[in-house]
Amino acid sequence: MWQKSERNQEGDVVLIHYQDKPMAFARIEAIEPDIKKDWYQVTLLLLTIPAQTVTWILREAYIHGELFTMGGQSVRLERVKKQKTEDRKQDSLEKLQRTENPQPAVHNLKVIPFKKDK
Repeated sequence: MWQKSERNQEGDVVLIHYQDKPMAFARIEAIEPDIKKDWYQVTLLLLTIPAQTVTWILREAYIHGELFTMGGQSVRLERVKKQKTEDRKQDSLEKLQRTENPQPAVHNLKVIPFKKDK
């Protein structure tokens, strides 16, 4: 079974793979039980232009990333991992430091002092 941290849930962003190729991003809007036992109605907001809402009827395993087929074509949902705010801040800080203080390509540089004539 899946650990709670591995389970897709409402609000998560997933990458939809179609025929083993990334196709689109979507946000899981709702997961509700279907009339069929062990199946769920999963409402996805496809993050396309224009955005579209679809509802797929899936088993729990499919919601959490197991491969399934639709119309004979393979489909898989892969959760997009969230990056913590601290990690984003650290990444931004490191990038800023690299752009403000770029490392010279040559390490044998000579410093020539500026002398002002009187």
